Amino acid sequence: MNYIKWLATFLIINFGSLAIGSWLMNNGPMTAWYINLNKAPWTPPGWVFGAAWTLIMICFSIYLAHLFTNTPSNRIKTVFTLQVILNIMWNYIFFNQHLITLGLICISLLSIVLFYLFFSFKTNPKKVKLLLLPYMIWLLIATSLNAYILFSN
Repeated sequence: MNYIKWLATFLIINFGSLAIGSWLMNNGPMTAWYINLNKAPWTPPGWVFGAAWTLIMICFSIYLAHLFTNTPSNRIKTVFTLQVILNIMWNYIFFNQHLITLGLICISLLSIVLFYLFFSFKTNPKKVKLLLLPYMIWLLIATSLNAYILFSN
């Protein structure tokens, strides 16, 4: 498959995953449960989440299109699939089921998978790897927010 087809594929998969995760949240951020949690002082306003995820998924899709065009392998496919599953699961576990500890485990695993992608696979050109940085930074922030809720409530 060529780069444009990979890019279109990953934009559909990644934004589709966000939509599924959002649907599984069951209005999570709007529920009394979430509103009443003791959240970290660095919790961004709600609109930042949508803007961040949009940027993250565009950058991630471009990165994946380069990776799959130049180095397709079963290992990359497995890591990507694991990332999709963990990303969707976290929304359900945390917002829908209110399982904060399991949510922290899930988002920590997701972070490990993303860092593994960053350090394990070569892209051409090498600068393409930098497209993972918004996702990696966001996961570190999100993990800290989840941990704050766990340890402060």
